[in-house]
Amino acid sequence: MSTRRRLDPAQRRTELLDTGARLFAARPYEDVLMEDVAEQAGISRALLYRYFPSKRDLFAAVYRQAADRLLGEATFDPAGSLTEQVSAALDAHIDYFVANRNTVLAANRSLAGDRVIQTIIDEECAALQQRLLDATGFENRTRDLVAAVLMSWLMFVRTLCVDWLANRTCSREELRDICLGALRGALNPVVRFD
Repeated sequence: MSTRRRLDPAQRRTELLDTGARLFAARPYEDVLMEDVAEQAGISRALLYRYFPSKRDLFAAVYRQAADRLLGEATFDPAGSLTEQVSAALDAHIDYFVANRNTVLAANRSLAGDRVIQTIIDEECAALQQRLLDATGFENRTRDLVAAVLMSWLMFVRTLCVDWLANRTCSREELRDICLGALRGALNPVVRFD
């Protein structure tokens, strides 16, 4: 157990999010207890519940923070080809998914019907769609169709990556190549990918 110490509310919240992130990444959602989070953080359960009224609230805050960090890494460099940009963003996502397997599986399976978690996923996908759309530079008429294709592709990637985390049906490189191939195939009738 950690030693108790006084922190201001922002520092305490950050510490609790970090502790929660470690525990949710290391164990399935069902196996993480609020008592464990409080003990690891060196605080009472009552104090933990003042910050996060439930385990789901803690998980949602951890997942929001993770989505924000992931979006921070998923940037598109106009100097590179679209393939290079998408490949780099896929690598960042797959790396995060591997490092946080239990968190990703919980958000996409155990808590898939949770409105707050789904909102975080939807916002993340919308931000990625917009970044990809901006990186393509397509004109208005084509842009609307490409936007729809990109959102569908993002849902495909998320579904495939979650299945891959659970079942490991292919290598990491094959997973990335399948995702890139799917995007090329989906965009091919509309525009040239690169």
